[in-house]
Amino acid sequence: MFTADWFFDLDSRLREMGLDSDAQSFDEIRENLSHRRVLAPDAFAENCVYVILAGGFSQKTAKKIHAQIMDFLRAHGADFDGLFAMFHNKNKINAVCKIWDNRAQLRDEYYLLNDTDARVNFLSRLPHIGKITANHLARNLGENVVKYDIWIQRLGALYAGNPALIAKIDNKKLCPEIRCACDAMFDDLCAQTKLPRGYIDVVLWKSSQTGLIKELKHECEN
Repeated sequence: MFTADWFFDLDSRLREMGLDSDAQSFDEIRENLSHRRVLAPDAFAENCVYVILAGGFSQKTAKKIHAQIMDFLRAHGADFDGLFAMFHNKNKINAVCKIWDNRAQLRDEYYLLNDTDARVNFLSRLPHIGKITANHLARNLGENVVKYDIWIQRLGALYAGNPALIAKIDNKKLCPEIRCACDAMFDDLCAQTKLPRGYIDVVLWKSSQTGLIKELKHECEN
């Protein structure tokens, strides 16, 4: 595990299975991480809305809901009642409405910030977007960062070869030791593959979620 050959095999198998996407395709994610684009307000908001809606759903379901919500927003604007009739989550719909109504200002404030950490911190303060989700959104916006979600934390602990770290995994509060293990894993794989850490993140996340990484599945069951 944790070699370039292992990583490229995961990437290839995901592509063969038609699972090479997040909000964007793997190729789009890789290109955007290598050459970050400045998005228009609508596109910026669209990415925000996706990560707000995606939590708790499969990617297939999230994409379907997202497409429906975006079609409504473009046609009718941030009409809470209309959106809530489509998706019954008041907190998420409130967040979607606030971001859509203020998309130009939020987009401008984001791109005015001069470094990645400041931009990720800005995203973490948007409605219904916390610190972990902010990294997901940032990566989709072209920032070369990783989302330290439960799957990546488990992989980091496995990479470190320290069983005691398993008990410290927490999807709400990232343990410094777990983050250090994850960062060491990404640094190693970046050096071996010459790929952006954000791209490595999305491949490892999808491989973990779909059970392609058998060792991780075994760890989760014990």
